Amino acid sequence: MQPSELGRRHNSAGHRLGQIIGDWWERRVVAELLGEVASDLNLFLDHRFVSRTARASKILWKDEEGNFVDYDFVLELEGSADKQGIPVAFIECFWRGGARHSKDKARDDTNKLLPMRDTYPTARLLAIAACGEFTVPAREYVSTRRVDLFFIPKSKIIEAFKAVGINIDYPDNLSEDEKQSLLKDLTVSFTPEKEVEVARVLREMAGEGTFSSFKRRVLAALGALPQEIRIIESAHSDLVVFDSVSVVSNFLNQPTFSHTGADVSYEYSITYSDGFDFARTLKNIDEVKALHAQVEHLVRHVESVLRLSPL
Repeated sequence: MQPSELGRRHNSAGHRLGQIIGDWWERRVVAELLGEVASDLNLFLDHRFVSRTARASKILWKDEEGNFVDYDFVLELEGSADKQGIPVAFIECFWRGGARHSKDKARDDTNKLLPMRDTYPTARLLAIAACGEFTVPAREYVSTRRVDLFFIPKSKIIEAFKAVGINIDYPDNLSEDEKQSLLKDLTVSFTPEKEVEVARVLREMAGEGTFSSFKRRVLAALGALPQEIRIIESAHSDLVVFDSVSVVSNFLNQPTFSHTGADVSYEYSITYSDGFDFARTLKNIDEVKALHAQVEHLVRHVESVLRLSPL
């Protein structure tokens, strides 16, 4: 696609309509739902509508390879406005107006989330909160990677908007002028009050069980505690270099390796009660202690929550 074509597409009324609906879904539905989860579990919820001195504008977390990745939502243990906490859940969210490229979207968001499971032993939940058109193969791709999916179909979204007198439904072959007219109506009528009202109506239409079951899944994921923790120390010798085959042969008759103690690594691994395994190779014992301290904080927190509100 040429740059000019890409620009026209991104500036089209249809694209802008999708942005408005997506922002509403993220702020009025998903953020509200996760806010309830955070309140119930005494966690901090980070998202782009929260102002924090603990981070810059984006919600960036570093993966095991040192790459920084931005996420839509992160639930943190012991987090606050001025302190980044311990991550326990990473969530991506989106609205899709059409079914095309659903599998690509599923792959992109799922593969964006998965490294957090290998980086943080406390990242017990990875989830996607999606609404609109999201095909069965796309949903299956998410579930087979053991990423939780909170999903509401497009028909329910259209119904909820329609119930408050706003039309967001249009055929694919609608002209650009007609889409512009639809966009103008939406921007005028979709006040903050209407945004809240549509979200309330959607919750009624989808059923409270849809929302409460997701909350239970979050608690169940966090409540699957370590059943076995393993720590292995591996020592690596200094490099031995030879300049001929015969010298190697003589060395191997009585091999002797020197160990300076500098090249030591540790593998810290956990088996959880839900069948998940976690394993990280760490450079020194201080890194092992730091990682284990996060796990210990999570276990104590979850046990405290479960005493107050058992599953």
